[in-house]
Amino acid sequence: MMKTPIVMTAFGTTTKALETYDFMNEKLAFRFKDHEILWAYSSRMVKDWIKKRRNIDLKHPHEILAGLSSKGHLWAVVQSLHLFCGHEFYRMVQEVENCPIRTSIGLPLLTEPKDYELMSENCRNSFDGNNEEAVVLVGHGTDHPVWSSYIALQHMLQQKIGQKIYIGVVEGFPERSGIIDRVKSSGFKKVRLIPFMLVAGTHFQEDLIGEEDSWKTAFEQEDICVTADANGLGMNENIIEIFIRHIEDALCVIPDMMPERI
Repeated sequence: MMKTPIVMTAFGTTTKALETYDFMNEKLAFRFKDHEILWAYSSRMVKDWIKKRRNIDLKHPHEILAGLSSKGHLWAVVQSLHLFCGHEFYRMVQEVENCPIRTSIGLPLLTEPKDYELMSENCRNSFDGNNEEAVVLVGHGTDHPVWSSYIALQHMLQQKIGQKIYIGVVEGFPERSGIIDRVKSSGFKKVRLIPFMLVAGTHFQEDLIGEEDSWKTAFEQEDICVTADANGLGMNENIIEIFIRHIEDALCVIPDMMPERI
């Protein structure tokens, strides 16, 4: 009996991204032993880039789902690797809705209150220690109305950990200058930068710790000492557990009469 395949939708192909996906795939394969785990890449530009430079033929979600349909599968779980339900998530949903196979969508990392609670607890376990050091999580940012999720998460984090933790973004709001002003006015002389991104790739190297116009250099200009974590969220097993919950939820949506559900 065929079990429902699980399609992970990725969007980066840097060496760091591929390392992160490999790490996640190992954890997913262990948890869903009887399910085929497949990886799809939604960006055509990224697919062309990796094909030209590494001769790896990455598959678009539509291609993966069409192949599963040809093998006789009636359903597939398509798991988002986005952090929030923003522009890219809804584009992904549109891309798969006309495929020749029924799909159950696994929601982004932070979608329901329970996700925020688990994220807050993970951060408390990781950062609740040195009260002389501010912790600043830096995300991509978005102009989608979901931008307010950053504010909601910061509120929950500060309830758990205190006023030493902040969230800012590379593009949009909460902007860098405002976060630096708040950290400085709170009297912190040390900051720990955390990439609030699935993969600590180009944004991390350039925008967070780069030598020109980065979060690191901006803090240092205010005489604040900076350290930075080099791993993104995808290298954290507790974060992967949240995605696993969403995959399990997506499997449960598939009608009971479908023999391949779980």
